[in-house]
Amino acid sequence: MDYVIVYDSRTGNTEALARAVAAALPEEGRLAFGRVGEVDARPVAAADRVYAGFWTNRGDCTDEMAELLASLAGREAFLFGTCGFGADATYFAGVAARVAVHLPESARIVGTFLCQGRMPASVRERYERQAEANPAQAPRMRQLIENFDEALDHPNDDDLARLAAAIEEAN
Repeated sequence: MDYVIVYDSRTGNTEALARAVAAALPEEGRLAFGRVGEVDARPVAAADRVYAGFWTNRGDCTDEMAELLASLAGREAFLFGTCGFGADATYFAGVAARVAVHLPESARIVGTFLCQGRMPASVRERYERQAEANPAQAPRMRQLIENFDEALDHPNDDDLARLAAAIEEAN
């Protein structure tokens, strides 16, 4: 089986997952590995399977990744990504479902994996400013700050092991 690994990473979280995907798969059959927009379209078009990694942008992937996914008619896709929010399966399933909408009907999803990823410090600072400026929002901002702090440790070794297991299950 020929495959490519293409990812979109803003802070390095999804890049770490993409490297873990590469480590979990044999080099034989790998046509390309790299960032969306930098990987040549020819290996993507030639691949039987595309491992597509994304960071969550307002509950979905970026437009650039959506465009790549839309080009995968008749191929298999394994979707993986990171989310700053939500450390539960229901949230992750919702994100995966929104991303999957970008695939043509003839594409087949062979697996998905999502986990939390750390966010830039500016996000926490914004929550702190909002809590201070609007005391009525302070309880919600405290929840968001707790989530931010929890996400600092992700993706971690457990996340990478679960990703490797999901890759194994898809093969």
